[in-house]
Amino acid sequence: MFRKALSSLVLMLGLLLSACAQAAAPTPTTQATAEPIMLIDSLSRQVALAIPARRVITLAPSNTEIIFAIGAGGKLVGRDEFSDYPPEVKDVQNIGSLYPKVNAEAIVALKPDLVLAGGITNPDDVKALADLGLTVYAAHNAVTLDDIYTDILAIGQLTGQMAQAEKLVADMQGRVQAVIDRTAGITDKPKVFYEIDATDPAKPWTAGSGSFIDQLLTLAGGANVGAAVKDQYAQISLEELVAQDPAIIVLGSYTFGGQTPELVKARVGWDKIAAVKNDKTYTFDDNLVSRPGPRVVDGLEALARLIHPELFP
Repeated sequence: MFRKALSSLVLMLGLLLSACAQAAAPTPTTQATAEPIMLIDSLSRQVALAIPARRVITLAPSNTEIIFAIGAGGKLVGRDEFSDYPPEVKDVQNIGSLYPKVNAEAIVALKPDLVLAGGITNPDDVKALADLGLTVYAAHNAVTLDDIYTDILAIGQLTGQMAQAEKLVADMQGRVQAVIDRTAGITDKPKVFYEIDATDPAKPWTAGSGSFIDQLLTLAGGANVGAAVKDQYAQISLEELVAQDPAIIVLGSYTFGGQTPELVKARVGWDKIAAVKNDKTYTFDDNLVSRPGPRVVDGLEALARLIHPELFP
């Protein structure tokens, strides 16, 4: 009788302990995931990623520079042939030129989870890559510094480098404001001619009103001679240049055209321009202002030093 009662008690105790153990065990659930990343790009397309990108391809030098500046260079698996900064980018797979169209086969082969198109990328190419199932974010064809800040923050979000992107933008804004503060009180704004291309010295290409370079020249305390042309980028006649008589000539054409102050002096008719007569013609790294990325502030500061050396020793 006693043994039977004891056996029953042991059995009940075992069942109770088993029930408690089951109650204490965690209920299997789906692991919580971060909110998906959803952005609208410059082409008004919705771009979505479930998680930050781990394999990225860039189709513009500006985006490549942004990727490295926010500390995401290790995620870059492919880049266009013109992406040459910073130097370590040369170790990244070159997918070739974007013209006449992007090399979709090379891009797909690298299995990216994000393709960063630039403002220079043909929208048809963006669509073609998206139709292949690739996630493509189209950055702005920047005409303001705010466009660049927007792209940096977007790329930071898409790659999981948001804190670094925010820090970079804050640093850029601070440096831009420093230039604005120094030039705020000036009354003398020298006329500046920014030369982009001098294949035809009688009609060189320049940056017109509303262009990104026009904005930088204005922030640097200069008056852009190119504002006389109708389009953002256009040719200007030698007659117009002589009439405008710029005090400073900045040779962005040095970067890809090899133009120098000596070559400018030898051009027919250019000896009438004040900048040429007074030896105020300067070579300039056009990449600093033609690539809408982090180095545009370097470009702004360099222009400010050329235009107002007394304010930026």
